[in-house]
Amino acid sequence: MRLVNSLRWRVILGSLLWTAGLLPIAHLIFLVFIPRAPGVLRMNHVGLLMLAVMFMAAGLLGLRSGLSPFKELRSRLSDVRGGRDSRVGGNYPVELKPLVSDLNTLLEHRERVVKRALATAGDLAHGLKTPLAVLAQEAERAEAAGHADIAGAIAQQVERMRRQVDYHLAHARAAASGATPGARCSVLVSVEGLSRTLRRLHVDRELDIAVRVSAEHSARGQREDLDEMLGNLLDNACKWAKSRVVIESSQAAAVVLITVDDDGPGLAASMRESVLQRGVRADEAAPGSGLGLAIVRDLAELYGGSISLETSPTGGLRARLQLPAC
Repeated sequence: MRLVNSLRWRVILGSLLWTAGLLPIAHLIFLVFIPRAPGVLRMNHVGLLMLAVMFMAAGLLGLRSGLSPFKELRSRLSDVRGGRDSRVGGNYPVELKPLVSDLNTLLEHRERVVKRALATAGDLAHGLKTPLAVLAQEAERAEAAGHADIAGAIAQQVERMRRQVDYHLAHARAAASGATPGARCSVLVSVEGLSRTLRRLHVDRELDIAVRVSAEHSARGQREDLDEMLGNLLDNACKWAKSRVVIESSQAAAVVLITVDDDGPGLAASMRESVLQRGVRADEAAPGSGLGLAIVRDLAELYGGSISLETSPTGGLRARLQLPAC
């Protein structure tokens, strides 16, 4: 049993059988030059040729069986890289088992390190949010006392710091998720939750948010990160839309494409790349920190995806978010 599960002996046995198949062929060539009775010569030819083919076929099967574990290992590693599995599984010959064990140990160690880093980032964010909440309360008190200018300045800086905390926390979480195989989330679940919230926020505008997302489409990553990306895109679309926002999804090969369209004024082509940079806003008079689309871009790139802006068929702006499918 040990020999059967040994890569070394599979290759040796296949090579021996292949060589054994060559010997009858060599002997057959030798017989051609020895005068024999015609009938005997034909029988020897046929018998030796069949024997050679049998040995060589058995040798090829043995060599193929010896190399098949490498194909399986490659397939398992592809599953881990694609997020379909968290460990390298399968039954391998004794020579490959130490390698597979070391790979799984490395994956487990990396997962522990990432979780510790994410926990540290979460603790830091939580620690910063408390003093930020205190500062926000002080701004409200200052405004109540008649110091509107001071209160506005404090509130603006508090909001900017909050967005910075959220930005870096989302960045750390996405990096952790990208390093944690097996993470996946439903696009429809995220879209439905976000669209319900945005409908309530814009109820006075009677904004129509059309959802055309398939329940079968899933993206690789954490639900929180997908919510962050889609939330920023939908919030931006609702902010500028006149009356309608449309979100759709499609999937091709290993990529899920999510588009968000609005019927607003759109955005000049010269501005589309710059608004994806940190701190840049299309309208400086509008509230915000200019981090929304930058967060989407950074998170998408961490997952191996991308974000682009173009003219929407509805006349406004279209955001195209591409993410690895799962």
